[in-house]
Amino acid sequence: MTWPYPLWVAHRGAGKLAPENTLAAFRLGASHGYRMFECDAKLSADDVPFLMHDATLCRTTNGAAMLGNAASTTAGDHPWHTLAQLDAGGWHSRAHAGEPLPTLANIAAFILRNNYFLNIEIKPTPGTERHTGEVVAREAARLWKDASVPPLMTSFEPEALHGAMAAAPDLPRGLLLDNLWSGWLETALQLGCVAIVCNHALWDKSSVTQAQSAGFRALSYTVNDEWAAQRLMDLGTDGIITDRVDVFSPSTVPPRANKA
Repeated sequence: MTWPYPLWVAHRGAGKLAPENTLAAFRLGASHGYRMFECDAKLSADDVPFLMHDATLCRTTNGAAMLGNAASTTAGDHPWHTLAQLDAGGWHSRAHAGEPLPTLANIAAFILRNNYFLNIEIKPTPGTERHTGEVVAREAARLWKDASVPPLMTSFEPEALHGAMAAAPDLPRGLLLDNLWSGWLETALQLGCVAIVCNHALWDKSSVTQAQSAGFRALSYTVNDEWAAQRLMDLGTDGIITDRVDVFSPSTVPPRANKA
């Protein structure tokens, strides 16, 4: 496929400058000039795709306090009407108190209305990998059915990508890696991936050449230092996911970094 995505990607909306995976974060990332965003998508108990990174509600919502100590803190154990009432911003700062968890549909509306790009990381509740991949990809295909550029679907879980491939084979996929485990290249090929998304420290001349020679784009997470970003650009990689939307300006990217 022709690679339509920009080099710079705002991690979870705006990195750490706003409550991650919320519309507030996306709006802040956009205010810094970012046109592509990364987010995490998982399922409520009634199969509504929504944005959250962690398996539990404890770190980024007031779920533990609101639901009581006897209730499960696993996000996927609760229906959407319960999750929708939680505060997903107060943990970050008083200015964001009351910010709700967004559904994938909420984020899609923001992305599509502004002609932005999205990387959806499929983040299953443990034990629901394939089902989560199927439902999230099916919803993404529905939401982006009239869009010229689809979202990039990624996951650390091959089974989630198998589900995404079965449910929405036309959506581009990427395999996330925190180490170059045996068979990573073959697995990405079997999954019909277009990209490998690595911990940035894993990329060197050899691994970039290996990935790109096999037809994959080489993307990196989470790049917050200028020396690391420059190293990746010098290696000719294709995407840099960062928290530092206040430091890295997408408008200063060298033209060669956005090669077709």
